Amino acid sequence: MQFTATSSLAPLASSAPSASSAGRSGRRGPERRRSGVGDADGMAVASFILGLIGLLVLNLFLGPVAIALAAVALRRGTTRRGRALLGLGLGLADLIVLAAFVSADNTVSWSF
Repeated sequence: MQFTATSSLAPLASSAPSASSAGRSGRRGPERRRSGVGDADGMAVASFILGLIGLLVLNLFLGPVAIALAAVALRRGTTRRGRALLGLGLGLADLIVLAAFVSADNTVSWSF
């Protein structure tokens, strides 16, 4: 006995809505995935916040992280370009503040 594929199943499968598409306001087809721009916007905001926090604490760690996040966000084409540029500037300021404290105290730690 041989089994052959029939084309009668194809129209049946395509005409029935799937369970995952039932809750999407009648829209059929593959679900759209979130683009990289939304992720880049989050990276821009994160670089800004980390750059701000890095001015006060952990500038050796948070400065380069803020710079890297801002660079990736700008490369991915964020819609929050100004926020990413501020994060980049604050990350650089973190490293400048760290360099000033190291040259003043000859140590990486802050001393009051």
